[in-house]
Amino acid sequence: MAEPAPTRPAVQHLVVRYAKRGKMRFASHRDVARAFERGVRRAGLPIAYSAGFTPHPKISYAGGAPTGVASEAEYLSLGLTDRQDETQVCQRLDAALPDGIDVIDVTEDVGKGAGTAFGHLEASEWRVVLPGVGPAAAQRAVAGFLTLGEAPVERLTDKGVRRLDARAAVVDMNVLEMGPTTADPDGGQRAAVTGLEDCAILRMVVLHTAPAVRPEDVLTALREQAGIVPSSPPMTTRMAQGPRALLTREALLTGEKGS
Repeated sequence: MAEPAPTRPAVQHLVVRYAKRGKMRFASHRDVARAFERGVRRAGLPIAYSAGFTPHPKISYAGGAPTGVASEAEYLSLGLTDRQDETQVCQRLDAALPDGIDVIDVTEDVGKGAGTAFGHLEASEWRVVLPGVGPAAAQRAVAGFLTLGEAPVERLTDKGVRRLDARAAVVDMNVLEMGPTTADPDGGQRAAVTGLEDCAILRMVVLHTAPAVRPEDVLTALREQAGIVPSSPPMTTRMAQGPRALLTREALLTGEKGS
């Protein structure tokens, strides 16, 4: 049997931040991965491949947003066999991807590997539009939720029913004030909202735990604890990922106490 052709090592590791918008929020993680593999080829990027008889492109993904959820902060890592200018990679890759998957920025990973590239992604900031829920009712529900010691919920998975503590993963949550762009974080949500007066918009910061607690789990807890039931499916968008301190008010509060 013929030996596999030798692969060139990766000499540059790039971290790509991209958005999943509009109809592409319904794309699965596998669909997005296929789109990026095709996009890398179309963009002519010198992607590195794994060794062995079935080489795979060296593309690593941080935990993706669930199917049906939009995002402004998805991340992946590319291993390249020749050094490339980050701005050029950003432009070429973005042009090669389908509408709704948009490359926001590309930076070099000085740690040289997905393990270091994603190590700072400790939590996610989510924005959830709740049609048919008044802001006052949402504020009462959030206040009650934050006083809970735990909020056990159940979610049906491929491996059966999983029990989670939604409260333990939430480090910050509040109801946003309505503004001209508050309900339209990904360019397509406002069309599904009949008016800014008939919905509440939650902002929550959720830790990346194992097993993962999703915004839908928090909404399940709000329904069970406070009877919060949207009139139509909630519209969820991941707005950011990063260190917990940067996504919460903790740093600001610490500064105020020390002044």
